Parts: sequence; structure tokens; C-alpha cells
Amino acid sequence: MQATQEKAAQSNLLEKMFKLNEHGTNFKTEVIAGLTTFMTMAYILAVNSTMLADAGMDAGAVFVATALSATVGCLVMAFLSNYPIALAPGMGLNAFFAYTVVLQMGYTWQMALLGVFIEGILFIILTITNLREQIINCIPKDLKNAVTAGVGLFIAAVGMTNAGLISTESGTLALASMHDPLVVLTIVGLVISGILVCKNVRGALLLSILLTSAIGMLTGIVALPEGIFSLRVPSLAPTFMQAFTVPVEKIFSLDMVIVVFTFLFMDLFDTVGFLVGVAAKGELIDENGKIPKAKQAMLADAIGTTIGAILGTSTVTCFMESTAGISEGGKTGLTTFTVAILFLLSLFLAPLFIAIPSQATGSVLIIVGVMMASCFKDIDFEDYTNAIPAFLTFIMMPLTNSVGDGIIFGIVSYTLLKLVTNKKEDINVSLIILSIIFICRFVFLK
Repeated sequence: MQATQEKAAQSNLLEKMFKLNEHGTNFKTEVIAGLTTFMTMAYILAVNSTMLADAGMDAGAVFVATALSATVGCLVMAFLSNYPIALAPGMGLNAFFAYTVVLQMGYTWQMALLGVFIEGILFIILTITNLREQIINCIPKDLKNAVTAGVGLFIAAVGMTNAGLISTESGTLALASMHDPLVVLTIVGLVISGILVCKNVRGALLLSILLTSAIGMLTGIVALPEGIFSLRVPSLAPTFMQAFTVPVEKIFSLDMVIVVFTFLFMDLFDTVGFLVGVAAKGELIDENGKIPKAKQAMLADAIGTTIGAILGTSTVTCFMESTAGISEGGKTGLTTFTVAILFLLSLFLAPLFIAIPSQATGSVLIIVGVMMASCFKDIDFEDYTNAIPAFLTFIMMPLTNSVGDGIIFGIVSYTLLKLVTNKKEDINVSLIILSIIFICRFVFLK
């Protein structure tokens, strides 16, 4: 009797916090969605550690910072916005941190971390003042659909590349050898996930990841790492608060301005693109083409970035893999809360989570790309002033490996075509200002 009452109290608490009934979902669905999202993005724990280690940082400390910053970002997202959108240190942004700012431009990783911290503070200010929300709301409907479709193509491309289905060894994209066991495992995973999705199996994507991982490990294609059930948590000390060891003269320098501005610019439009794309997939955009809680959602990534820099990791952003959980029925912050708990648990079972092969998650990301590509049908291809910018938006994302670049090309071309064809009623002052900023960016920055 007491156990039943406790269970009912927990259920009421979850209902009050996440409004499950109002969103047409339940506890089981949200947890499965969270598990699926986490499984598809758990690779960031290993990849981020490896990338930032190349910049001279301690890999174990970065692992802890990655897990904790993701936990913080997800918790803020879950409770502020109640959206099923997970956050973690972003791919692309971590590569820029390590290979461009540190290894190419020659700055220390401590200075790069301080740049990320300042960027996070600026993002909090820009979010509170509604500037970031205004940028999202000024994007036309056709471009929003193009962003969603483009993110789908981008996700599929990432899945194919990470899983080894597409090879880049020759310097160009090419189909990998069909005799490679890892490629075969990817195709097996793609077949499994495709069949399960077509049959409307509950938890299809999560089940596909588990089955493909099991097949890979049982056949010896994927090796189990040593100490898979190790409970040792690496020390955070080597990176914690290191951003604040930068000399004062370096803080107030042109070099710091360049680092901060570049991080700010890259993250702003990558985040906008992912948020719009994921929001459309999760039906979070209202009839006016706006995301009701965009401000709260963007505050989550700003806070996550700021905390992440203090802990010792690169920029935290919305993860496109959230669409995998949304495809499993995730509709509320309980999905994101589940992801947060799993990131926290990953600190104690790091080898177990890292053991999930990219072939298992990559095949699922391809299917998610298919699901997001449905937004193509909502683009107005009859009007070329809409069609051309939309096409540039979604095609540039996978080709440049940047969601932000796709948005830039889309907005600039949309504004110019509308002005030249005298369709000024379709644009606003915000679009014109953004276009000028983007053009200046290409003229004055490499």
C-alpha cells in the first residue's frame, strides 16, 4: 500500500514538472527516448576527450568536464524549457578549439577556455536581452524548413562518416569497401533500424543500437575495452578553473577579441540551426513559425557553455542527435532529464558507454536523417526567390560540414533575391542587418 502511494506521488511530481499528459506522453516513453538520445550522442565523451587532448589538455579531466557540462546543460534545458533537446560540448566547435585556436593560431588551451567562458557570458546577456530569440524568429518559414531538412542531411552525413560507410581517405567522399567488416556491421545496423522503424516497433532506434552493438561484439568485429565495468572517475583538477590562469594582459588584448568573436560567431548560428531543426522535428514550432520557449532553450546552452569552460571543455550546444529521442516519442524535458542522469552515471561507467560502436549509432543517425528530410515537402519550390535560398541552406550544411554556413548562405541569398525582385514585403530589417553582418564576415575574416 505504501509502495503504491509512493509511486503515485512520484508520478504526480513528474506530471507537475513535465506535464506529461498535456503533451500526450508517459514516463516509459520519455525514458526510452532519453536512453536513445544518450546512446546516439555518448560518443562525445570519448571524441571530445581525444580532440582536446591533442591541444595538450588532460584527457581524463576533459572526459569528466564533458560529462558534467552536458549534465548541467541538459538539466537547465529540462526544467527551464521542458523541451526534449539534449546538450553537450559540440562537434565542430571542439575541433575548432583544438586544431584552429590552439594548434594553428598558436594560443594556449587555457586562453581558448577563457574565450569560451567569455563567449558563454555574452550568450547569457544576448539571450536575456532577447537578441538570439529575435534572430530565430526573423528566419522565414521556407528557410526554417530548409534548415530542418539540411540538419537531416547533415546528421545522415555524420552518421555515414562516423560509421565508416563513407570514406574520406582519398581527400574526397567515396563509398568505403564493402569487404570491410565495420562497413558490413553498419549496413546490418541500417537494415535492422530500417525494419524496426517500418514495423513501428516501440523503441526501434534504441533497440537497433543495442542489437547492432551486440552483433559487433559477439562476432569480434568490435572489441570490448578493458575494465569495462571500472568505477574509477578521473580527476578534474588538471583543467578545472584553468581558464582563469591566463595573464591579465592577454585577457584585454586583440588576440582575445579574435578568439571570443570567432567562437561567438560559430556557435551562434550552429545553435540556431540545430535548435530550429530539432524544434521542427519535435513539433515545438507554433502556428506563427516561432519556438515558444526559444529564450529558455538558448539560456541552457549559454549556461552549459559557461560552466563547461570553468570545468575545462569546449562550447556546449544543442545536439542534433536529440532527434533520435524525439523520433522515439520524446516530447518533454523528462527525456532531457534522463539524458542528464545518464551523463552523470557515465562518470562511473565510462568504458561501458564508450564501448557502443559508431557503426551502431551511425546507422540510426541515417534513419533520423530520413525522418527530418520530410520537411522538403513544405518548401515552396515554385517561387525561386524561396527555392534558391532554401536549396543553398540545406545543401551547404553537409558539404561545408557546418550548419551555421548553411544558414548564412540561405539568409544572404534570400534577402538579396527578395530585394532585387522587389518582394520587400517578405523581408524585415533584421534579415537585412544579418545579411550585411554575414557579408562583412566573409570579406574581413578568413
